Amino acid sequence: MLPIAAPWLDYAGLSVFAASGALAAARRGQTPVTLAFFALVTGVGGGTVRDLLIGAPVFWVRDPHVAALCLGMAAIIWASPARWWRGAALDWFDAVGLAAYAVYGAAKALRYGVPPVPAALMGVVTACVGGIVRDVLAGEPSILMRPELYVTAAALASGSYVVMTALGVAALPAALIAAAAGFCLRAAAMRWKLALPAYPAED
Repeated sequence: MLPIAAPWLDYAGLSVFAASGALAAARRGQTPVTLAFFALVTGVGGGTVRDLLIGAPVFWVRDPHVAALCLGMAAIIWASPARWWRGAALDWFDAVGLAAYAVYGAAKALRYGVPPVPAALMGVVTACVGGIVRDVLAGEPSILMRPELYVTAAALASGSYVVMTALGVAALPAALIAAAAGFCLRAAAMRWKLALPAYPAED
């Protein structure tokens, strides 16, 4: 069930999530150690929860490249000029990671025998938990509490991949199409402030 490009999807998600974590710390004038910690926790948070839930070995404990990749992204953010990361850089990094990681999480869950609907949810967990941890540590409102389309974009990516593979679409094109769909929805949400309707607190 894992596409040929799965390692690249995994590392792409790791890289951009780690960068978003490091940027969150950098914007608050933190130390290199704090940037490294934010990068690692943001990068591996969702995948760790996913692996524990599906009964897989925790990926970053077994793969010697994962922690190094996260720490390397923190070092790049620390060493680069602050002007490179102004504006919406954090949001765009996060959007790329969201789409790639949602697809990879769903694919890995399917590989471990998880049924389709829970597998799609594992994609959402993979894509969103790291960002939730990052926001909590940074003192920002959690992505779960924002009206904009975020979790929905992850669900579109992971759900699309699960549906397409169930219909017999080859894993690689299914992964690319699903990741592109999730990214486009998240990009549209950022560009036009798209949001789901909120529950009315009062009549």
